[in-house]
Amino acid sequence: MRIVSLPLNTESLTEYSTIPIRFEVKSRLSCELPGEGMGGIILREEKVVPPYIKDYDALEVAIEGEGPARWVRKFDTKNWVLFLAGEANEPIGGATVAFRTPQVHMLAGRDDLAALWDIRVHPEYRRSGIGTALFAEAAEWSRERNCNYLKIETQNVNVAACRFYAKQGCRLGEINRFAYTEPQVAQEVMLVWYLKL
Repeated sequence: MRIVSLPLNTESLTEYSTIPIRFEVKSRLSCELPGEGMGGIILREEKVVPPYIKDYDALEVAIEGEGPARWVRKFDTKNWVLFLAGEANEPIGGATVAFRTPQVHMLAGRDDLAALWDIRVHPEYRRSGIGTALFAEAAEWSRERNCNYLKIETQNVNVAACRFYAKQGCRLGEINRFAYTEPQVAQEVMLVWYLKL
């Protein structure tokens, strides 16, 4: 496996988009609020019946009208990087990092913060270390820009991603139960992870 960094443009994002970013939701982290929230928030894993497939790219198309290729039209991506992992000239994984982009609210206008905007590994190659290698590249790239934190957003229905970020040394920093308004995801909870660099 080889990982290369590429500038974000329509061509690189078209290749990146060939890597599926769908997964089966078999469980979710439910939020329990002891004392109406005065006792904190407790996350408990619960089974989802019946399981279903969540496809981030299909969701972007449904909400925004297109997938990752729109990033270069919606945002000033000159401070972004795309990492592409390949095997035999086929893309099998990728990660995108956003930095110093005023339009990205996730960055909160901070120069010491980078956002792992997207990370994906082809289903046939998951659990083979590709995600860990891509995450390490994203963290190192952020360190080289003097960032103090790498910030990552996921949802309570992506339990595997939550476990992955925790394993990489990230800490859960935010829980937003009311972040999403689109009907397709309105029931989901935003979980924001931080890696101290």
